[in-house]
Amino acid sequence: MISRRKFMGIGGVVAGLGVGTMVEIARGKGKEFSGEVPAIRSYVELGRTGLKISDISFGSSQSSDPDLVRYALDRGITYFDTAESYRFGTSEVAIGAALRGVRDQIVLASKTKAAANAGRAEIMTALEGSLRRLKTDYLDVYFNHAVNRVERMRNEEWWEFTELAQRQGKIRFRGMSGHGSRLVDSLEYSLEQDLVDVILVAYNFGQDPDFLGRIKQSLHFSDVQPGLPRMLYKAKQKNVGVVAMKTLMGARRNDMRRYERDGITFSQAAFGWVLSDPHVDGLIVSMTNKGDIDEYVGASGGAGGTDSGIHLLERYMSLNGTSYCRHGCNICADACPKGIEISEVLRTRMYDVDYQNRTLAQADYAALDVDASACAGCDGRPCRNSCPVGIPISEWTRDAAARFG
Repeated sequence: MISRRKFMGIGGVVAGLGVGTMVEIARGKGKEFSGEVPAIRSYVELGRTGLKISDISFGSSQSSDPDLVRYALDRGITYFDTAESYRFGTSEVAIGAALRGVRDQIVLASKTKAAANAGRAEIMTALEGSLRRLKTDYLDVYFNHAVNRVERMRNEEWWEFTELAQRQGKIRFRGMSGHGSRLVDSLEYSLEQDLVDVILVAYNFGQDPDFLGRIKQSLHFSDVQPGLPRMLYKAKQKNVGVVAMKTLMGARRNDMRRYERDGITFSQAAFGWVLSDPHVDGLIVSMTNKGDIDEYVGASGGAGGTDSGIHLLERYMSLNGTSYCRHGCNICADACPKGIEISEVLRTRMYDVDYQNRTLAQADYAALDVDASACAGCDGRPCRNSCPVGIPISEWTRDAAARFG
């Protein structure tokens, strides 16, 4: 039995869907498609912003191909998420080139990693660089990117920058993105201080108490991040938009192909579960080829809410539940006497091992305050048994040091 009422009501696979024009979408039409081409069928309001976005949207961290952006556009995707750091700015360039002429019909978001000591002028320079690459005068949402320290959101220069950028018409709404070690603390502060209109957070079925409660007796999994659902609830109470990322829990999709039945893929089941959460507005996912886009948009509207979909999620958890570092869990935070941020190191390793994106992995590893080089000469005893799901921490941190050091 599927636990969520919304998920239970989905009732089967979304059939093939035809493509509506972008003009129809912009006018609020085209919400239902017909035909055989898979396309977005659901558009949602992003919290108090009033922005309407496709429920499944384009993440660009692993691509810089204008043709792929246009293909997503043709499939009804209206929300495009990027960052100045994605592929050294070329992702922004690709999106800017692809979306010329339809800027008023889409929602565009970008990000910068504004440090705790960043000044207004420095952050404004970053924003203006993104605007140039994206060939636009404004961003609908501008995020402080990958926030893993509360101090970054406490920075008064960030507050003052966002107010100035809004007055100048360069950004419409401000946000915070996060998937790091202190995610919950950073979210709580930002929501309490009313610093965000939108949050972009790592969230998937493996972090959902409803799903974990369903399988805990058979697979012995427990909720290692109990604070995250509370933050999503708080955001919804404040009418802050919530966009989920990292929804595929490591994205080991090839592990699941042999188990997929009844026209439902693992990705569609994972998206369907996240979208059934009443505290989530929509999700973004990295889109790297046209076949993936067709598969992903097939989950629009919540497809995947069948017993077959649930069984896929349970199977994935049984295969990968003990080899996936939960974003923001941070239970291992104090295990290392050298101050290595274990969860951050493991995240960079995941980009290389699971996402096959060495460039992103190396760049994020190089940006760590304390990398894993000290692990090479450690016997692993300090962090042994500190992971509640059984990840072999010292083995993986040593591997990260060897890969990127």
